[in-house]
Amino acid sequence: MSVAITVVGSVNLDLVATAATLPRPGETVTGATLARHPGGKGANQALAARRLGATVRLVARVGADAMADEALALLRADGVDLSDCRADPSLPTGVALIAVAADGENLIVVAPGANAGFGADGLPPIAGDALICQLELPIATVATAVAAASAFVCVNLAPAADVPAALLRRADLIIVNEGEAAFYGDRLRTAPGLVAVTLGARGARLLRGGEVVAEATPPAVDAVDSTGAGDAFVGALTVALLEGQPPAEALAFACAAGALAATNPGAQPSLPWRAEVDACLRKS
Repeated sequence: MSVAITVVGSVNLDLVATAATLPRPGETVTGATLARHPGGKGANQALAARRLGATVRLVARVGADAMADEALALLRADGVDLSDCRADPSLPTGVALIAVAADGENLIVVAPGANAGFGADGLPPIAGDALICQLELPIATVATAVAAASAFVCVNLAPAADVPAALLRRADLIIVNEGEAAFYGDRLRTAPGLVAVTLGARGARLLRGGEVVAEATPPAVDAVDSTGAGDAFVGALTVALLEGQPPAEALAFACAAGALAATNPGAQPSLPWRAEVDACLRKS
């Protein structure tokens, strides 16, 4: 039986320019190719969890514009429940401008649009086996959703921002990358739940109270675009822990999902299916 996950988060349309190198400040890089992909951390994590076998509902906001249909296309095609993803007539759909280098590294600038207008008063009841949140919505909205949840809570503290102490105390699982871990510092050490720190190609670490619970390294892959890798990791680790996988196995599962997501361009198109992750783990 699949786990049921509610994701409260962002929806964006990603405009991705792929070039040989990323520009330095003040530099122009030409010769890039442009692609458009559905994105946004909330939408990406919802689709990641769905493709890994969960039943998923996305609570979000988009604009009343043509970009919304494009941004929601893969979620709709793969069976994510969008009944609580509503259009804001006063704001556009969020857009992310992404530059990707040949080695898979990226730079991202986000114009949040309707995501920024999603207030806490627009939240429906939070149901299911778990809640996943990120910080691309107003912090007050995220904090309200977390406080209202009665089941497992995963918070991806990205992008880094100051959050209420109550949010950190309530989270059963906090996920950050190295830069975000440095930003939050000792606040993560005192959080009562699990804390996962992603380390890029070096894998990830799972901690509780500052003590390492598990470590994992990803399988070797040919990285093309790392844009969706972190979101694949979030969805995968949440699903694995809800399924009752031991911490080390759950972390290895999440690292494999993140690595596979980096092997194809675009955030959502690259998110792996359960069979792909299982096959990757068997090979490694």
